[in-house]
Amino acid sequence: MIGFAAETDDVVENAIAKRRRKGADWIIANDVSGDVMGGTHNRVHLITPSGIEDWPEESKEDIARRLIARISAALDESNRE
Repeated sequence: MIGFAAETDDVVENAIAKRRRKGADWIIANDVSGDVMGGTHNRVHLITPSGIEDWPEESKEDIARRLIARISAALDESNRE
């Protein structure tokens, strides 16, 4: 299960807590205190049980493509187990 955390402060810390509370495998966290709603770019953090990945700012479309690739790779890996 993948969740999303739109945060305005303590983005990563709040997302880590939310992942645990919700029992999610991953949380995609982003800071919405700026001009991301309606904007074309964003910067997210992927929170997983194995750590935190700070993704660079890029277009929302590129973030979606990256996320799809990560989900696909994770599913492929779990199917091999």
